[in-house]
Amino acid sequence: MKHKAKQQYDYHHWANNRLLKHLHHLPGEVYSKQVNSVFATVAEVITHIYRTDGMWLSVMTGDPLEETMVLIKQHEQEVEGQDLGGMETLYTAMSNKYESFFRSQEDLDVILSIEHPKYGKLECSIAELVQHVVNHGTYHRGNITAMLRQQGHPGVPTDYVFYLYDKS
Repeated sequence: MKHKAKQQYDYHHWANNRLLKHLHHLPGEVYSKQVNSVFATVAEVITHIYRTDGMWLSVMTGDPLEETMVLIKQHEQEVEGQDLGGMETLYTAMSNKYESFFRSQEDLDVILSIEHPKYGKLECSIAELVQHVVNHGTYHRGNITAMLRQQGHPGVPTDYVFYLYDKS
């Protein structure tokens, strides 16, 4: 039986893909047009979600903080200057890394001990961190919907219930 955290990640992947495909159907300038919002452009939000997903995967795999920091810098370099198609390719690669990670895990409820230089020590399960990744993505996909509406374009429904309908 599929672990709930894995299903949640599958939803996250589905929602990201649905949004990226929707963006392809909008005028090209929508992706990089400056708007007065939480982020300056839709592109900035897309790259932020990607970089954050990568950071948390590094944490979940047990990488030391120093290694995670190097990976964050690598992800910043990867996304620099990427257009929507390039980001779609990076998202697919990230999803493949998550899938590989999930296959390698016997227990997503195992407790990890995380040390953060600013926030201190946290003990939580991999499943809880996956929930955070999903929640973070949902929040920022909402930002993108608002940004699209500011530009006169509709968003695309990415609520969890639409995922359930789509997969049934």
